[in-house]
Amino acid sequence: MKTSSRVLLAAFGLAAAVDLLSLLAGAELGHQIAKPLLMPLLAAYAVTRGAPGPLTAALLLGWGGDVFLLSDADWAFLVGMGSFAAGHVCYLFLFGRGRTSPLLGALYALALLATVALLWPDLPAELRIPVAGYSLLLTAMAYRSSALGLLAGLGGALFLLSDTLIATGVAEWPQLPAPDFWVMLTYIAAQYLLTAGALRAMYGERRTTV
Repeated sequence: MKTSSRVLLAAFGLAAAVDLLSLLAGAELGHQIAKPLLMPLLAAYAVTRGAPGPLTAALLLGWGGDVFLLSDADWAFLVGMGSFAAGHVCYLFLFGRGRTSPLLGALYALALLATVALLWPDLPAELRIPVAGYSLLLTAMAYRSSALGLLAGLGGALFLLSDTLIATGVAEWPQLPAPDFWVMLTYIAAQYLLTAGALRAMYGERRTTV
């Protein structure tokens, strides 16, 4: 791996650690500083490893979503969700037409239907349709991610879990202790695994070893 790639990956890891520790410590400033650095660093790392355009675009659209979701305003939530949705479209282009398991698709479909049905009554009325539409796109991305192998498939599943945790918060369901920590932990892992899985699938085991 090139030195520049190692430095960028280390910087991403450091930003991730600062963000997660800040959330556990209740240090909001640390979170506000570290979160917007995550996806640009991961995208830059991916570019140094020869990332295809859709992967880079997905990560940068994730950065847009991260920035907007730092605000508590309803409009910012919708814009951030839209940015992530556009990122999922980029991921779907990245995954192409590779084979995936029909059984896995059926399980994801059941999970989508159950989640939307359970959340629907508790979501604000103005967010029900946008959240349902976004959930459909997110679930499709999570399912199709397995076309690039196990790493990417795990990344897609963790992305679905992370956003489901956000949705339960919007619906004001009971939350785990330090809920933002779990959201960010699963999200950071998801984006990294999607990146590593895509690079491994496209350029081989040796070039993506870290």
